[in-house]
Amino acid sequence: MRVRFLLVLGLLALMACVVGPGLAQALAKESEKEKSSASKTSDEEKTAKLASIIVRGALPENQATPGLFSELQQDLPKLIARLDKAAKDDAIVGVVLRIRSVSIGFGKVGELRAAIERTRKAGKKVYALLEAASAREYLVACACDQIVMPPSGTIMLPGIRAEVSFYKGMLDKLGVQADILHMGEAKGAGEVLTRKNYSPAVKKNLTLLVDDLYDHLVATIAADRKLSERRVQELVDQGLFTVGEAEKFGLVDRVAYEDQWKDALRESLEVEKIALVPTYGKKKVKHDFSGPMGMFKLMQVMMGGKPGKAGPKGKKIAVVYAVGPITTGPSKQTAFGGRMLGSATLVKALRTAEQDESVAAIVLRINSPGGSALASDLIWREVDRIEKPVIASMGDVAASGGYYIAMAADKIYAEPATVTGSIGVVGGKVAMAGLLDKIGVTREVISRGQNSGIFSQTTKFSETERQALQAMMANTYRQFTTKAAAGRKMELANLEKLASGQVWSGTRAKRNGLVDEIGGLRDAVASAKQAAGLDPDKPAEVLILPKPKTFFDQLFRKDEEEVELSASLRLDVPGLGPALREAAVMAEMFREPVLTLMPWQVSIQTD
Repeated sequence: MRVRFLLVLGLLALMACVVGPGLAQALAKESEKEKSSASKTSDEEKTAKLASIIVRGALPENQATPGLFSELQQDLPKLIARLDKAAKDDAIVGVVLRIRSVSIGFGKVGELRAAIERTRKAGKKVYALLEAASAREYLVACACDQIVMPPSGTIMLPGIRAEVSFYKGMLDKLGVQADILHMGEAKGAGEVLTRKNYSPAVKKNLTLLVDDLYDHLVATIAADRKLSERRVQELVDQGLFTVGEAEKFGLVDRVAYEDQWKDALRESLEVEKIALVPTYGKKKVKHDFSGPMGMFKLMQVMMGGKPGKAGPKGKKIAVVYAVGPITTGPSKQTAFGGRMLGSATLVKALRTAEQDESVAAIVLRINSPGGSALASDLIWREVDRIEKPVIASMGDVAASGGYYIAMAADKIYAEPATVTGSIGVVGGKVAMAGLLDKIGVTREVISRGQNSGIFSQTTKFSETERQALQAMMANTYRQFTTKAAAGRKMELANLEKLASGQVWSGTRAKRNGLVDEIGGLRDAVASAKQAAGLDPDKPAEVLILPKPKTFFDQLFRKDEEEVELSASLRLDVPGLGPALREAAVMAEMFREPVLTLMPWQVSIQTD
């Protein structure tokens, strides 16, 4: 440990020598620019300033790792904060969104659309600059005042497709047998291993979900583009459009290269110059890392500190992020970059919020397909025992265990296209005996106890082992439905009609009484303020939990509930990355005997 610490300290010293002076020079130049810009001429006053924001990638729910380069990492809260800042900034006349390769679910799309609508209601024009767009990019762009694309652009709106791969045929050829049990006829998480197609109950429920997502897509485009829903359905049936066709059919407002669009915008705004601000709303590094104290300031910033800045005062709203498949123990990453939500980490974050006297209320932000039944129940219990107001906010998905941890909240918010519900239980194993026989691996077993082989990975369950596991799963399912009925103030019989593993869109979940309101994270925070008796017109400080881990937090972890350094290793194989991540997550999940996991590993495709 001493050698490792000295190596790190030496590295920091070297960085301070190299980076510090460079930063100092950059800051000096920045200061000169600020002085020169202080004396504006009358010509400069004829410039229209617009915030330029890139929307790209997965936009993770929670904040990036803190430190020197954290502002270079884009996440959903930062992006929305930049839009909200532009809405209130009198120096900004509008916002330009450069929408590029967005890989987010419909829940996050709804959050972005709401932020764009708030900006427009504040009197600011919002322009979407697209190059190529699938349904996700296009739905974000539709919320803007104007959609602009170059002559070579394309739009792809082929509709909604749910595709599931079934592996029974492959396993049969390998001599591998999956032995899966489930509670709830639509709880089909194991069907991909035991069947070659959908069971009738799962197919019926999945069809209902696809219908809801399709209706949401059509209705949103129709309302934004002022088209009839029948016409949008016809356009979706065509699916692929050149930009010329898109303009002709009313899907795009203007076909132009960016310089041409800027010229036209300058004329329409009657100004001499258009100034796009690409760093709008981003924090600036203002620390001087030169001189004798430079190394220590640099070290503090890299560790996530903010030299010279006092902590916020007054009442706060804690936003606790529950992101990823749920497992027991600490949160971690799998070897291929999958993110696991640990019950110990989340319980610790909830207790931190509860014990902090400055925290008036808690928002539990969920984006999880579920996982371990035990871990989900431990988190549920922590939410249930908190006396402060707790508001749940659902993102792209909050199903099965993701719904379980929301049940004890005082109020639940979901986006219209959030995937939720999936109240059911699954458990089982994959028996490898046939494969081992084929490759010449022999086995010899000595056992005591009638059910000693229940967790063996070579044989299927015996009859008594199956009965024992079914009894455990039935108890878990009974707890799940009973707690859900109590949380939703329903008769158990009525709740059970909505359970059995069935999944619902946010809109249908609201109609069925599984969620309280349709809305995003901002709405949930406003509700938390109201529940805590805070002034709705005054902004409240927000405390983000669990606190993002710095490099040093992971290197010198304090206890067994901290993120494991070895788990932060990320491996990837071109073309296989997503499959390997999913396999690693599923392998981690099935370490638990009983799961509250979504009924299928399903890919909802919009392009």
